[in-house]
Amino acid sequence: MKTTLLNTLLYLIIASPIWTQNDAEAAMIRSIYDEVLLNGSCYDWLSELSTDIGGRLAGSPEAEEAVRYTAQKLKPISDNVTLQECKVPYWVRGAKEKVYIKGMPEDALIALNALALGNSVGTGAAGIEAPVIEVHSLDEVKELGKEVIDGKIVFFNRPMDPTLINTFRAYGRAGDQRVNGPAVAAEFGAIGVAVRSLTTLTDDVPHTGVTRYKEGVQKIPAVALSTKASDQLSDLIKRYGVSLYIETHSQMVDPAKLSHNVIAEIKGSEYPDEIIVIGGHLDSWDVGGGAHDDGAGCVHAMEVLRTLKAINYQPKRTIRCVLFMNEENGLGGGLAYAEESNKKNEFHIAAIESDAGGFTPRQFSFDATDEVFSNYFRQIYEWLPLLEPYGITFTKGGSGADINPLKSQNGILIGLRPDSQRYFDYHHTANDIIDAVNERELKLGAAAMTSLVYLIDNKGLSK
Repeated sequence: MKTTLLNTLLYLIIASPIWTQNDAEAAMIRSIYDEVLLNGSCYDWLSELSTDIGGRLAGSPEAEEAVRYTAQKLKPISDNVTLQECKVPYWVRGAKEKVYIKGMPEDALIALNALALGNSVGTGAAGIEAPVIEVHSLDEVKELGKEVIDGKIVFFNRPMDPTLINTFRAYGRAGDQRVNGPAVAAEFGAIGVAVRSLTTLTDDVPHTGVTRYKEGVQKIPAVALSTKASDQLSDLIKRYGVSLYIETHSQMVDPAKLSHNVIAEIKGSEYPDEIIVIGGHLDSWDVGGGAHDDGAGCVHAMEVLRTLKAINYQPKRTIRCVLFMNEENGLGGGLAYAEESNKKNEFHIAAIESDAGGFTPRQFSFDATDEVFSNYFRQIYEWLPLLEPYGITFTKGGSGADINPLKSQNGILIGLRPDSQRYFDYHHTANDIIDAVNERELKLGAAAMTSLVYLIDNKGLSK
């Protein structure tokens, strides 16, 4: 009995500092959530960014206004703010797109809701008209060959897979037809391309997004059709065999315009050379307000700095907020940031990107080189009980396009993963506005990011 009691007392003596530490960290995370939920500024910032400024296509006046706006908001909540130069393409949509189904009985003309794809060349006022060939993959174009495709408009009509619970996985599997479809179709003589919008919804809202041409291959006009329009076109092709008329006025104004990343930081008190980056991309497509994609990620990152200042937390490591320019249309900002960082021999112990919307946070996904991943992830996974009460889990997976170029520095890369079910209802559409964002869900994402930043900063990561 005495031996058992003695062992119990020894265990309590040894364990009590651990309990005390965990209790202190839990209390700090609770204070972070309380501060963000009660006093957070992220929703107000997002409202101004997505409504007052609006769509922020890289190179546009709106994008430059967003640089000025966020820099001004970051100055009171950071030690310094700088603008980092980067080169971006400046593409403009031009006059509203016109797309019609032709070749119907009695010469009926059916208008379809469409948006030109980013980087697409325009048709000009004359437009283009040709019979439509429906396909469901890039390989199908190659199998049909030039004999069938030449002189036609190719219609890529592969939907996102609704059976995949992770909608980002469904988006990735369907996205090649938008990104590479026009270039592949052009190789076989197509004069234009229409692509089914990337969403699981059946509605009449078209989704834009980037397309990439191939060097040495004729650039052809490309548009995205709403899912409802796509279903209608598919049905009429089967019933009658029809033609499409496409008129767009998009053009590349400047393939290498000067723009900026916005960088703000709080300098670390003990390990200033160990950097924790938090960020999102400041640019968006032009047709909406860029609220979920990716204004939410930008204000998440800004809120981290505001919250740490508000609770009087002095970080041990340098906390750096980076609002990247040109993720949507070439990754100019992310590449410029990584290049400059590598020149300075900086070390990012961690980089966290929010680029999946302002919905309820569910997970953080972690990525790193094989050399360091297992060790870092093992340490971070031990902290999960501190975040589980807030509905957060950890998983291995991708991080974010803007921070991925930092991978070679052998830090840990992290993506904030909100609930994904509604994201592609709004992604790259005119409906991506502040009204689509729930204030509480947005704040919960900011609180989750701040909490993870605090844990990495307070505990550190050993190689």
